[in-house]
Amino acid sequence: MRFFLTLLALLGSLPGLSSAAPGPNIVFILADDLGYSDLGCYGGEIETPQLDALAKNGLRFTQCYNTTRCWPTRAALLTGYYAQQVRRDALPELRGGGAGTRPSWAPLLPHLLKPAGYRSYHSGKWHIDGKVLAGGFDRSLDMRNGGNFFSSRGNHRDDVPVKPPADEKGYYLTIDTADHAIECLRDHAANYEGKPFFQYIAFHAPHFPLHALPEDIARYRDRYLGGWDAMREARFKRQQSAGIINTTLSKLEPAVGPPYAFPDDLAKLGPGEVDRPLPWIDLTPEQRRFHATKMAIHAAMVDRMDREIGRIIAQLKAMGAYENTLILFGSDNGASAEIMVRDGGHDPQAEPGSKATYLCLGPGFSSACNTPFRRHKTWLHEGGISTPLIAHWPAGIAAKGELRHGPAHVIDFVPTALELAGLPRPEVWNDEPVPAAPGKSLLPAFAKDGTIARDCLWWMHEKHRAVRVGDWKAVADAGKPWELYDLKSDRAEQLDLAAAKPEKVKELEQLWQREADRFTELARKTAGGPPRSTTPPGKTTTPR
Repeated sequence: MRFFLTLLALLGSLPGLSSAAPGPNIVFILADDLGYSDLGCYGGEIETPQLDALAKNGLRFTQCYNTTRCWPTRAALLTGYYAQQVRRDALPELRGGGAGTRPSWAPLLPHLLKPAGYRSYHSGKWHIDGKVLAGGFDRSLDMRNGGNFFSSRGNHRDDVPVKPPADEKGYYLTIDTADHAIECLRDHAANYEGKPFFQYIAFHAPHFPLHALPEDIARYRDRYLGGWDAMREARFKRQQSAGIINTTLSKLEPAVGPPYAFPDDLAKLGPGEVDRPLPWIDLTPEQRRFHATKMAIHAAMVDRMDREIGRIIAQLKAMGAYENTLILFGSDNGASAEIMVRDGGHDPQAEPGSKATYLCLGPGFSSACNTPFRRHKTWLHEGGISTPLIAHWPAGIAAKGELRHGPAHVIDFVPTALELAGLPRPEVWNDEPVPAAPGKSLLPAFAKDGTIARDCLWWMHEKHRAVRVGDWKAVADAGKPWELYDLKSDRAEQLDLAAAKPEKVKELEQLWQREADRFTELARKTAGGPPRSTTPPGKTTTPR
């Protein structure tokens, strides 16, 4: 108790933080495959007034990172460890992936928050090992049918399969996700007044397949006929004007297509599809229309997500919880260059965006959504790993509309939540010692802009590697040599300094390897063998 009271006193004394009541509510909203610049408040033209308002009355982080893929990010977000540390992604000498199982010393955040009286609710995508309620959540809507936004078939409520009506009509996954989140909030207000809550809302939007409501698509149908080149330039200018970035605009990479090749699927999509970010002027009229329509559907999905977030915010206000609720919003990876057809297949004669279609954004507009950065989901260049991060908490964040330029990462969420709850991370869990976690609390950044001290930020996925120390970043594609960038002025990663600074490359490479060795030792020691291998890309029915 003495530690708890002391920690609360320290929290209240932080500059820029008002004296919030103990145990603020915590809401984390996670989008799927959202590009860094897709939100209006990050330079985008998509209409996102609800999230823009949170940013205007809170904070925007300009250098926040994810893990470049859905399941590793979710593991890192809810454990506070890199996915490789908890066996949810591969290491050089150990297989891993979406089928890997966390060690018993790595509980999810809801378990850690229970001593402070928190109830926890989950709505949306799961993609974490184990069942949701076993992860400490009190209620859940597990959206397993990410391959069809127009059906609830296959989803689970509180780990029990739902039974959709035989004539199911009018269903849309994004709306159902918000409906469940609101239902949990109403139940909390009615039956658990006085208890704090943690709510994890994981939208599928705007992950493929590009499925959206017709009225939402209509608002954007012709907006992108100018192409991805013009869209990138416009977003970049808005980002510069807002002070979000200090870099050049990356050049398109016409040689870089989807991360996985599915030529048969490409043929199913017809002559309008293009799997390279070619200059827009080089596309045929049919290809331009096809891609502009796909981007319109992507925008419609983001727009609808924002509208549903608005309904959740309205519920927080109605129950008197809004002022003392920390709302964080981010994305699990950058926009996706993937092109494939799976689940229900694709009917090229059906209306684009309808349930009979299976469209993916592809590398052209994915590059634009990740403005100003290079590459896409699965890669470790900035376009794959950079996420917007909005922080809004009226009772606890005094700043309004400010930017935070210090690096942050999804591993920082758990230590932030624990500090807010007045709880230390346990030293022992399930009779096993708990290793030191790499994440850092973001509370100092809530108070003022600055860099949170840490040794490094580390990444590995699909044999791609990256490490960041200060403003230096080394990154290497699978089987390729290291590249080196000074992110202080070149976050677009346009000037490779590896040849000019070989000693810096060696230093960062050794640091990356040191961390990889530590993670490998930990994984072997705590789980007794290699993790199960993930299913090959494109062959799984689980949304990625």
